[in-house]
Amino acid sequence: MATLGSSGGTTAVLKKFDIRANKRYGQNFLIDGNILNKIISAAEITKDDTVIEIGPGIGGMTQYLCEAAGEVWAFEIDKKLLPVLDDTLKEYENVHIINQDILKVDITRFLAENHITKPVKVVANLPYYITTPIIMGLLESKAPIDSITIMIQKEVADRMISLPGKKTYGALSLAVQYYTEAEAVAIVPPTCFIPQPKVSSTVMRLKIRKTPVVEVLDEEMLFTLIRASFNQRRKTLLNGLKNYPKLGFSPSEITEAIEKLGKPATVRGEELSLEEFAMLSNIFTEK
Repeated sequence: MATLGSSGGTTAVLKKFDIRANKRYGQNFLIDGNILNKIISAAEITKDDTVIEIGPGIGGMTQYLCEAAGEVWAFEIDKKLLPVLDDTLKEYENVHIINQDILKVDITRFLAENHITKPVKVVANLPYYITTPIIMGLLESKAPIDSITIMIQKEVADRMISLPGKKTYGALSLAVQYYTEAEAVAIVPPTCFIPQPKVSSTVMRLKIRKTPVVEVLDEEMLFTLIRASFNQRRKTLLNGLKNYPKLGFSPSEITEAIEKLGKPATVRGEELSLEEFAMLSNIFTEK
């Protein structure tokens, strides 16, 4: 039975092992059972599922995952938490603790080596400072992942679902919307954590698309254009692309492509939709 979905249960474990949240790893332990149940429900986890958890901490969400899933693989970077996890998860036989940095793991190879053939579901309470690298790493890996259900800083969640023309719209918005169907599930106040963070969090569910929402001839070209466009977001799209060395097109070629897209030379990258970036990418690729 899960025992850590409360302030009392979590505090008891922290005192037992003399554990303090490690600022280096951005640790904040979730102590609200209702939020934990919402995460499990949003991820649609069943006993047929294999789950990858990133950053189990002391095992609060892991307990809930073990009770809902068939198998759980939890990646924890902090060695000091390994004996804690051995204790809090001792009742569960369907969990494997991996002491590795998820950013250094080849997920596709990991799944193959462990004979995991069905798409997995990723669940995590992510440290704020490495949210984007982890999400982008998972999406770009092309690993067999069914969905990613994560609790992240509200500001980052807002960026994921932002639309053209908004200050929050950027490269992350486009990548998430290209690869996934993104949905905000719940807002989580700081009071739901020990220690309390300074900002609110959002539970996001990212359902991986079987095929991207737009067709592009060269995916690498698409994301090169996106990075170039937002590298200096105050500049016009024309100047952003001209100043990006990895693109390799002349100013006249860039101007011609933007005109072919039907946009003025003064347009900014933040004004283009994903569909328009795809069209621009295909124009450049066809050159």
